[in-house]
Amino acid sequence: MKYLNLSQIKIIICSVVLLNLSIEIDAQNIKDSSDQSWSFHFQQTSVYQWHYGFDAKYSGEYSLSNKEEDAMSLTSTIFIGKRLWKGANLVFNPELAGGSGISQARGIAGFTNGETFRIGDPRPQVYLARLFIEQKFAIGNEKEFVKDEANTVQGFEPTSYISVVAGKFSNADYFDCNQYSHDPRSQFLNWSLMSAGAWDYAANTRGYTYGIVFQYVTPKLSLRYSFASEPTVANGPELHSDIVKYHAQAFEVEKPYTVGKSKGIIRVMAFYNNAPMRSYNQAVKDGDLVVSTDPAHQANINHSKYGLSANLEHTINNDLGLFARISCNDGENETWAFTEIDHSACLGLSVSGRKWKRHEDMFGLAGVINGISTPHQNYFKAGGKGFMVGDGQLNYVPEMIAEIFYSALIHEDHFWLTPNYQFVANPGYNSDRGPVSVFGLRLHGEF
Repeated sequence: MKYLNLSQIKIIICSVVLLNLSIEIDAQNIKDSSDQSWSFHFQQTSVYQWHYGFDAKYSGEYSLSNKEEDAMSLTSTIFIGKRLWKGANLVFNPELAGGSGISQARGIAGFTNGETFRIGDPRPQVYLARLFIEQKFAIGNEKEFVKDEANTVQGFEPTSYISVVAGKFSNADYFDCNQYSHDPRSQFLNWSLMSAGAWDYAANTRGYTYGIVFQYVTPKLSLRYSFASEPTVANGPELHSDIVKYHAQAFEVEKPYTVGKSKGIIRVMAFYNNAPMRSYNQAVKDGDLVVSTDPAHQANINHSKYGLSANLEHTINNDLGLFARISCNDGENETWAFTEIDHSACLGLSVSGRKWKRHEDMFGLAGVINGISTPHQNYFKAGGKGFMVGDGQLNYVPEMIAEIFYSALIHEDHFWLTPNYQFVANPGYNSDRGPVSVFGLRLHGEF
């Protein structure tokens, strides 16, 4: 295993400084059971991953390196919430991110670190993650007490309501949620386990977009719809100003259910995107096999992508939960914002540490299978490159991933240390490369 490099040492120093600052803020944040007008929270997550060398018949610029390598990532977020008037909250989240994933987050469609991005510069940078207003309109008079949490202002909220969210946010905050497999800061790290793999959801490089979300929420049924901006280029940092022409829509139905003494939730989502994506078939015909980073190059292109996903979470008891997801898209046009997956299925379980008197610990185990369409395969076989995958050749088989983790509380409801292991067979859908084992260690703090 390699020694830490200068960039990783800088990330560790930033982590220590920011965590010390957050402890001071938390010590001053006295909570009670009354309504509040402000909410302040902080999170920081560092992920270190390493893999050994593995067999590969060939490698390309966008391949996972078959040499031993390691990488470290860092994210730090300040969550600020302000109650504006009855039913209305303002959310503001500045965020810092630095470091990178192994091989610069390339070579695996179901990438192994959900806390890193496809960005070439590993230096820590500060940016605006979220800035939005949410207005809730109560349906009926029934209310429940909501505790102070990240982006949630403490107080009484209606149990049934219609809400409108407008501004900058992440689509994943509202859609395809799952209490067992959704948050790479505390649960599974793999990209295809934190969200539906085939949902190419609208987002810039760091996972955020501008748009609007409408919600109808009741204890028995919830409906959601979003209309959001697409990036100007595939995996690009800038979002399109022409949201009428280049946008993504998502519609989700969420239904709780009960079976005997156990309960669960099923979510079904449809999505439809418009963006300057190239057709895989046309790209192969034209010999245009590299993703463009110039918006002018694709100014007159506008293709669509549509798909479906289903998401199940089932709580067997207080200590054991199961989850499953399936998703697919039409696979005709290039991946634009999330990752190179056209169909995906996963299954997993989550076990609470209460059984062994470690109430805040969690164990997780899951498996996922990812695939791509025939036009997508032909593009890679011709030497094409997506923004994450492209070995120069392709001997296609589905990408198969298993992940296991144990999240251990190490300090007073604030710090968790998580060893993580992922086995990746056929990275980048290529049976000529791999398999590879990726070992990881995550340190997460929240206040």
